[in-house]
Amino acid sequence: MSTFTPASGSATPKPAAAAPVRRTASAAVLAVLALAATACSSSGGDPLGGGASTSAAGGAPTSAAGGTGTSAAAAPGGTVVVGSANFPENVLLGSIYSQALRAKGVKVEEKFNIGSREVLYGQLQSGSLSVLPEYNGALLAYLGGKSADPTSAAVNAELTKTLPPSLGILESSPAEDKDTLSISQESADKFGLKTIADLAAKAGEFTIGGPPEFKSRQEQPLKDVYGLTFKEWKSTGETTANAVKDGSIQVGNVFSTDPKITQLKLVPLADPKNLFGAQNVTPLVNKAKMDTTTTGALNAVSAKLDTAGLLALMKKVAVDKEDPSAVAKDWLKSNGLS
Repeated sequence: MSTFTPASGSATPKPAAAAPVRRTASAAVLAVLALAATACSSSGGDPLGGGASTSAAGGAPTSAAGGTGTSAAAAPGGTVVVGSANFPENVLLGSIYSQALRAKGVKVEEKFNIGSREVLYGQLQSGSLSVLPEYNGALLAYLGGKSADPTSAAVNAELTKTLPPSLGILESSPAEDKDTLSISQESADKFGLKTIADLAAKAGEFTIGGPPEFKSRQEQPLKDVYGLTFKEWKSTGETTANAVKDGSIQVGNVFSTDPKITQLKLVPLADPKNLFGAQNVTPLVNKAKMDTTTTGALNAVSAKLDTAGLLALMKKVAVDKEDPSAVAKDWLKSNGLS
């Protein structure tokens, strides 16, 4: 959902009314959404974290080419400054945004690999950045907002009410970088498992693994929402996907854009009760820097970007070691956006 509609040729968009929010989910879902900023694996990326920023993150940002970016001063008039956090997925998304804008004749400056959400958010508020790829559920949690309904539309409605007047979100993409419970293809076939709910009959025999904080954050919600009690919990960190594949664990907290899902032929289980909440890739913008051309270009990207597509792109970047800018260029061309 777009939270504002810029007037044609105008650089000052007007806020729109937020959609109503349903408040029907359980308290467990509400608690999980507040923890939506769980750290992702290095191959996929942390949806901008949400923890305390470091002093190093406040240094001069680096461009995609590895050079030093400009200072925090606002960009020249007419220039849209596209930022990104310092993990591969966000750099890739930033490059998609910047190239899509250039294809529409927009003058663009790139400031990639900047750092944490704390640094990025402040620079967007100041006007040093114009737009950056965000993740709606993680951003809402960072801002202290909550939505009893974990769907993307409801989360975006809460974001619209929570963001300061100078900032807004554009259309969210279907693409999500979110928690999944993933199993091996062998387990899926053997036990007929398709959803998290299907684990109820087998959880007592299964070992589950994930990042160090996974058990403390998700053990109770998994009991409350899906009635799951696992035989054992293991801290498997970045080896989680491999541990699922080799059978060290049967269920793993693997993030939805981790290329190892494809590489190791894992099966992310569907989450029909929306335990993990929305984590859609969403442009966060400084409204004064937007007009109909820029919002149209960014919304067109969101309309084409889905989780399977982002996963395929991240395989090229993280596994095949292709240049993010080249991967972005090919994706835009194949989707008629360049």
